Amino acid sequence: MTPTNRPLSPHLQVYRPQLTSVLSITHRATGVFLALGAPVLVYWFWAVADGADAFAASQEIFGGILGRAAVFMWCYALFYHLLNGIRHLLWDAGLGLDIPVLYKSGWVVVAASVGLTVFTWLLGYAARGGAG
Repeated sequence: MTPTNRPLSPHLQVYRPQLTSVLSITHRATGVFLALGAPVLVYWFWAVADGADAFAASQEIFGGILGRAAVFMWCYALFYHLLNGIRHLLWDAGLGLDIPVLYKSGWVVVAASVGLTVFTWLLGYAARGGAG
């Protein structure tokens, strides 16, 4: 048998991305993003508990454009990971494993996580009186 320079099995370059694979990768990425954001959330809770000066300092960080963008992405990751996790729990129960249902539930997860994120942010701004 002569050795060849080709790969032993197909890799990502060979396959066209499908909704199921993209959602699976996104689920893992949001899990990592949430884990990395957890210490930031703990910092914010600490700042709230530590007093007005510490809270004001944390609001300086989170009130800027980069801070708000990071919190917005973290909020989306939270909703996406939660909803897709519920979807996975339904799969564990043997529900929704048909291909058409997989695609429909995948799009529902994407749409619902976007909707919940936007709703949360609109609700948050309404509660603050629209203040920036």
